[in-house]
Amino acid sequence: MTEIRSTFTPEFRLEAAQLVVDQGYTVKAAAAAMGIGKSTMDKWVRQLKNERNGITSHATPLTRKVSALPTSPSA
Repeated sequence: MTEIRSTFTPEFRLEAAQLVVDQGYTVKAAAAAMGIGKSTMDKWVRQLKNERNGITSHATPLTRKVSALPTSPSA
């Protein structure tokens, strides 16, 4: 049996994470409102907070500012 995985746009992920970070929702309430799992919401919230603090990850950036940064240091 094959498991079907949902894919979400960076815009959707950003909007979902902003519910927690900017609007004061709990992770559980925001996850339920957006129809996603709590662990997924936890991951997106953590990623958004890291990006806002200048810490990038290998995941697709949630914010435009991070996605506009160069991927390698210039010499």
